[in-house]
Amino acid sequence: MSTTPDPIPPTEISMAEIVFPNHTNHLGTLFGGQALAWMDKAAFLAAARYSRRTVVTARSDQVDFKLPIRIGQMVETIGRIVEVGRSSMKVEVELIAEDLHSGERKLCTRGHFVMIALDADGHPIAVPPLPDAIPGP
Repeated sequence: MSTTPDPIPPTEISMAEIVFPNHTNHLGTLFGGQALAWMDKAAFLAAARYSRRTVVTARSDQVDFKLPIRIGQMVETIGRIVEVGRSSMKVEVELIAEDLHSGERKLCTRGHFVMIALDADGHPIAVPPLPDAIPGP
């Protein structure tokens, strides 16, 4: 296993979860708060991996719940760095529900999170600029 840093920082992460009854509301669909927790976790991981720094959430912007996610569906959470400031990183996060029997996939939720990189003293610190050519989704 190599310990040298990647020459181009990774800009995307993916996580998978299964929706269990304890993740849902009385209608059997994913609680919005659970969706936001998974999205914030993906934003955190994408930003920490990209910057190789401690990061914190500064803001969540426009989270759109387009379709419900039901018990038993797999949820793929994709976090993608889309913009970088001096110490901030804007992460687009998507929740894609997949029916494990049919394989049908649907984009259900999308939002943006702003993450800030911190130094050892908890102060904002510069992060690498975003590479010019980021592979599309």
